[in-house]
Amino acid sequence: MRLWTMLTCVAVAMLAFHPARAATQVQVLETWPAGDSITLGKDQNFYLHLHYTSDQPVHIWARPYFQGKPAKAGSNPSRVYPAGSGAALGWFFLFDPGMQVDEVRISAGDGSYNRTPVVATYPVSITGGDQSAQATPQPAWLASLRAADDAASRADYEKAMNTPPSSGDVALFSGFMLAMIAIGLIALAWPAWGLWRWRGGWRLAAAMPAVVMAFVVLRIFIDTTRDPTSHNLWPFEIVMWGGWICVGMLLLGLAHKLFAAKHV
Repeated sequence: MRLWTMLTCVAVAMLAFHPARAATQVQVLETWPAGDSITLGKDQNFYLHLHYTSDQPVHIWARPYFQGKPAKAGSNPSRVYPAGSGAALGWFFLFDPGMQVDEVRISAGDGSYNRTPVVATYPVSITGGDQSAQATPQPAWLASLRAADDAASRADYEKAMNTPPSSGDVALFSGFMLAMIAIGLIALAWPAWGLWRWRGGWRLAAAMPAVVMAFVVLRIFIDTTRDPTSHNLWPFEIVMWGGWICVGMLLLGLAHKLFAAKHV
């Protein structure tokens, strides 16, 4: 008992002297369009000039809300801002005219649910309009921050393109492609086997998944011949449809086996 008491005291002492991590702080310096009551033009963005302080690299997002619920809007992605303090850019646009915003909630963290808290709120009245926004000069801070975001995006893209894939990435990709080929072949061969071995209604039942898989493969082939970008995720289509067909054939095979056993 004394040993457990001593260990508990040591643990509490270590936690007490462990340096606390400071929360990320974000402040809204100014906005564009400026003002407390704003009507956005059609497809116009609302920008926020932010100043942050953080003891670790951080992402920052600005998302609009109305009456405590998220507004139907598109908001900014976020690059990684370095530890320390500096300027950041948040923005969003409203999907439909007439939509309203009464506050902007600014969250900061690593993007995960538990570690990206709301660190600031900005009260504002915004309404989505149906007219095109008037062309007005943008403030200097907006041009500077947009240029910084664009430069960071290009740097991240160039880094990703110039970084050779790791052995783990190659193995994962190869494994997925092999699995895709195997599932596709099984999804074609299994119904064909049913057509060859079964008779009567069972043969008709086996023909249905065979027709479906043949249609999926033929559609991908024809569509990509016309437009190579029409099925950029075609391996996932093969895996999805092939997986369902394999499950269906498994159930169909079990049913056929049970039916045959009852009529022996």
